[in-house]
Amino acid sequence: MSLLSRMAAPAATDDVAKLVAGLLARPGAAAGLPGRAAAKLSGRVPAAVRIPPGPTGLGTSALRVVPRESRESRDSFPDLYCPPALRTDPALAREVNDRLVEWAEEVGIYPGRLDRVRATDFGRMMMLAHPGSDDPGRLLAAARCALAEWATDDHYCDDETMGAGPALLGSQLGLAYTSADPTHPPSRSVRPVAEGLDADPVRVALRDAFERLGRYADATQTARLRHEIAMLFVGFGQEGSWRSTGRMPAVWEYLAHRQINSFMPCLALIDVVEGYRLSPEEYEDPRVRRALTMAGTASSLVNDLYSMAKEQDSGGVEFSLPTVIAAEAKCSLREAVERSVAVHDELVRTFEREAAALALTGSPELVRFLAGVWAWLGGNREWHASSARYA
Repeated sequence: MSLLSRMAAPAATDDVAKLVAGLLARPGAAAGLPGRAAAKLSGRVPAAVRIPPGPTGLGTSALRVVPRESRESRDSFPDLYCPPALRTDPALAREVNDRLVEWAEEVGIYPGRLDRVRATDFGRMMMLAHPGSDDPGRLLAAARCALAEWATDDHYCDDETMGAGPALLGSQLGLAYTSADPTHPPSRSVRPVAEGLDADPVRVALRDAFERLGRYADATQTARLRHEIAMLFVGFGQEGSWRSTGRMPAVWEYLAHRQINSFMPCLALIDVVEGYRLSPEEYEDPRVRRALTMAGTASSLVNDLYSMAKEQDSGGVEFSLPTVIAAEAKCSLREAVERSVAVHDELVRTFEREAAALALTGSPELVRFLAGVWAWLGGNREWHASSARYA
């Protein structure tokens, strides 16, 4: 279920809501990257996104739950290990959100549901997740891309009232991608292709978001985003196959899926939003790619955890790490959430450790980008934790 679709889900039952609220009540004490790397970061990135030195530690095993009696100085719930949000600016958030709702109306996505878009407050999400930029235009450019991607999920994957359905999914996603990576038909087909693409508001939104992003992003940054969106659409198709066949994936399969059906398209725009350029060579370096995809997966598991309460009451089968673990391990929902928190924490700790190592030898742009990812994790968690949509 996508972010916007969850707005219409019924309120969660008290038992499930209290479980999630208790398990995720407090973030773990993740202050920043360790040692020399933190000092290097602090000297090479803007003050708004500096990462202060702080504690770190080894990741836990992916699906191991620490026995409750062995948790020293902790209550009966695990903490979610995540950095804090680095800034709050309600006025900036409101400006970005207002302009985003105006754009959604202009391109035609979510007709009659713009109040839901406004209430979701993606402007606040962008403000929290990108503390390295005070430019509402750049934040709006990223917000347009994000909303177009989430509209793709709603219109094609989740919301049958908007035309979603498994039989149409592959065709719809293929055409949607051509809006981000323009098709070049022979001359006799130019007009029908253009008319066909213009007939669907999701395709219009994707095309317009990319065109407006070009004001801030160069060709390599735009190509990077296209790649991440292509992978996201593959993930949409993968989940669609589970829905159409009624099959619950294995845990390992779901975790592989969450790497591509993730917030990676949002992370890919960190340098664009902040006004610099990370080179393609460094972005695609296998070591950097490993760290970034772990961060992307972790941020998506935050969404799994915070949205679980509503999804459990929405009817039908919903796919999240807790539900997949509970089905495979035949364990309680509580234990499945605890195991999911452990997976998230291992990914964040591993990113923290490997980003610190990369920062010691990377370019100033890579150091700044990694700091931006760390800040994005904190802002993403804060938005999920404080949004009325998950209450």
